[in-house]
Amino acid sequence: MPEIEIRESRPEDLAALEALYPAAFPDEDLLPVVRALLASEPGILSPGILSLVASVDDELTGHVLFTPCGLSGSPARLAMLAPLAVAPQWQRRGIGKALIRDGLDRLEQAGVAHVYVLGDPAYYRHSGFRPETAIAPPYPLPEEWRGAWQSVSLGGAPKPPAGTLTVMEVWMQPALWGP
Repeated sequence: MPEIEIRESRPEDLAALEALYPAAFPDEDLLPVVRALLASEPGILSPGILSLVASVDDELTGHVLFTPCGLSGSPARLAMLAPLAVAPQWQRRGIGKALIRDGLDRLEQAGVAHVYVLGDPAYYRHSGFRPETAIAPPYPLPEEWRGAWQSVSLGGAPKPPAGTLTVMEVWMQPALWGP
């Protein structure tokens, strides 16, 4: 396996990202969300998002976004991981896990205490995510998706109080939280 390079995304990556997402998710249209998030001010959650790309031999092979979140009554810095995409021909080679690990490391260094994700538990548990029951997503999840709502604590941070996660406006679409 060639070496995976991970770096923050740049505006010139947009064309490759617009090809990556339909290839990785042929049954979902995530491009409007990706475009909206990439239009935000860049940075590590203050004030914007963390957007990382993976490449192998200068070919963009994966992408992940982390967006800032909040919780009423808690000063903890929180983030949500979504979306994560790896080109189909590069899947099952550790690229997604490398993107997640790099992102979690950067977030921890930036003082983020917890990261949340709605995704396949069998996949995300390998990156330390566990089912989340105290913090609710912005919209109720279908019962069969309940185990897909997960979190990971960074740097030994204590769990925040129970509540509902507040997310960026782009995530306030019920269709993103259900079938």
